[in-house]
Amino acid sequence: MNKISKLVEEGYNKIAEDYYSHRNLNKFNNELGEFASLLPENAHVLDVGCGAGIPTAKYLTERGIKVTGIDLSDTMLNLARDNLPSTKFIKMDMNELEFNENTFEGIISIFALFHVPKVKHLDIFKKFFEILKPGGILMINTGVSESEGTSRFFGVPMFWSNFNPRTTLDLVKKAGFSIISEAVLERGGEYQYWVFGKKLRTKVGWI
Repeated sequence: MNKISKLVEEGYNKIAEDYYSHRNLNKFNNELGEFASLLPENAHVLDVGCGAGIPTAKYLTERGIKVTGIDLSDTMLNLARDNLPSTKFIKMDMNELEFNENTFEGIISIFALFHVPKVKHLDIFKKFFEILKPGGILMINTGVSESEGTSRFFGVPMFWSNFNPRTTLDLVKKAGFSIISEAVLERGGEYQYWVFGKKLRTKVGWI
């Protein structure tokens, strides 16, 4: 695990409960509903950066969707297992996804990608494409301003990294995804860039 992943892991281990006590857990239910509506019956979804399992994994499992969640933080994962004991949660870095090709019908990564250096984002999108089944749905969000660095977050150092929306969109397309929708949205007093994509091909010629 690299130094940045370790910083993010240690930060969330310290702030997990405080972070969730201050979160609006319903602020992107509309987007979760749209994502769920695009999935086939009996879908299996990978929740990348699952946190404590609420709202994403909880929302989806309550609608009959199978979820596997991954996160760096042991504290977050323990909360997730307490919140959703029937759901599978795994400690894993999104930079090193250990899943076979064509495994999932959906991948969702919300409030997580911006903790990974932006130079890694294309590789992550390519891996998302690889492990999705043909027809699989992708839902992500990132920040809206291009930046990279560390700041204090709930009293601990936290790493942040974003491209601007246009570059993020270009990278999602370059990874092979067809775009369903994309927009900068305000949710809970914050602005993020949201992208819905679909894997229409099984292979793509990456440059």
